[in-house]
Amino acid sequence: MPEWEVTATTVYCEAVDDEVTLLVSRDGPPRCTGQKKYTSPDKETTRSLKKKGRQLRKPLGCDATGCSRITRYRDRLLGSRNEAR
Repeated sequence: MPEWEVTATTVYCEAVDDEVTLLVSRDGPPRCTGQKKYTSPDKETTRSLKKKGRQLRKPLGCDATGCSRITRYRDRLLGSRNEAR
């Protein structure tokens, strides 16, 4: 059975009210496609986040350093990988 290199899943992120893709590689840290877009957003994205935030009545934004979604996904993957051994 070949070892996996990278796996990805698309999830809804409540922090930014958008779908993002979580990527986990075998040897590297987990990543999120929303981090770059929402951690340091351009003017258009900032306006969109503020508008959505007003509609939802909560502030929206990405806290890339403390994102529990990425950590949970990685832990679930690596946990199932270790159980299969």
